[in-house]
Amino acid sequence: MRFAFLTLAAAALTATAVQAETANYAIDPTHTFATFEISHFGASVNRGRFDKKEGSVQFDKAGKTGKVELTLHMNSINTGTPPFNEHLQSAEIFDAGQYPTAKFVGDKFIYEGDKLSAVSGQMTIKGKTQPVTFKAKQFTCYESPVVKREVCGGDFETTIDRTAFGVDYGVQYGFPKNVRIVAQIEAVKQ
Repeated sequence: MRFAFLTLAAAALTATAVQAETANYAIDPTHTFATFEISHFGASVNRGRFDKKEGSVQFDKAGKTGKVELTLHMNSINTGTPPFNEHLQSAEIFDAGQYPTAKFVGDKFIYEGDKLSAVSGQMTIKGKTQPVTFKAKQFTCYESPVVKREVCGGDFETTIDRTAFGVDYGVQYGFPKNVRIVAQIEAVKQ
């Protein structure tokens, strides 16, 4: 009887000592897109994307924790119009020569029950860092039949005040301060 009790106690201690495991994922640039949108005098919406991006994800599903790092290369801005791309990359707006990347580091995963609802962290643009929260529109993990590994991903979005990052161009003409950023991210377990 005493042996059975000790065996059960040891098993219980072992079970509680098992901790959730953080897995590492590499962002898949072919399934990751970051875009931005800003109103153009209320008549239309200017849109662009970042063609070059990279990053990583650390994710502990059981612990509902993680960390996301996403780097966007400012010289890869693509609006479909080369002169507009050049203007956005110029010192007047993003100053890609001096600030070649923008970066989001999210270290707080927010859940509603078992569903990831947002990731909060810090965004750096033009050398200025501000708190930003990306809301999850959808998120899941699946076993990819193509890469034969687990892939986690989702669609996330936020709206930032660009002037908080020193991107002030056009405010005096009536361009809005708010910019919507949409990030579709998929990352492959390593």
